[in-house]
Amino acid sequence: MLLSESDRILFIGDSVTDAGRKRRCSYDLGNGYPKMVAGMLEALYPELKLTVLNRGISGNKIHNLEERWQKDCINLKPDIVSILIGINDTWHRVGTPSFGDEEVLRRFEARYRKILEQTKEQTHAQIVILEPFVLHYPIDRKDWRYDLDLRRRIIERLAHEFAVDYIRLDTLLNQQAKDVGEQTLTGTDGVHPTPAGHRAIAKAWVSMVENN
Repeated sequence: MLLSESDRILFIGDSVTDAGRKRRCSYDLGNGYPKMVAGMLEALYPELKLTVLNRGISGNKIHNLEERWQKDCINLKPDIVSILIGINDTWHRVGTPSFGDEEVLRRFEARYRKILEQTKEQTHAQIVILEPFVLHYPIDRKDWRYDLDLRRRIIERLAHEFAVDYIRLDTLLNQQAKDVGEQTLTGTDGVHPTPAGHRAIAKAWVSMVENN
């Protein structure tokens, strides 16, 4: 991914991206990785005068993203779209018959494909896909792995198909957790990042820019 002067960078997804943003203020970035990325990019490339937007909404699943894609993505005319979605699609199905269900996963793929197609067809935006993740604290989060891994494979396959940047957050954060502990990165639920977790995501995002 390459940055250009005056680029509009859009971060969109669920609560991990939302990070407490004030939704009445269209330019509020919340307190998570989008705000950290904005700060890092401003320090590295002040001459580019970038605009960063956050349209994460807590609790969103892929169908929510699909429903609001025109309003919260296409209409904003972004130059770069960064997508992180999928953990709620797993979390909200734990302990139900739809957990790991083939038809449910087919619908997940179709909806994800649709938003990628829309973005390609209706904008000139570069796309960055962030892999959904879960860390294994509490210990029952290991039970989520079957469904989430199926979704991760779908998302990675789509990233290759659409030739877009892909950041393997699940791999990255679980690897870092071996050194610092899961709670350091995602607190008490294995999903919502602590400041250290958000910083790890932001660094991975900015490293992708620097390495291109």
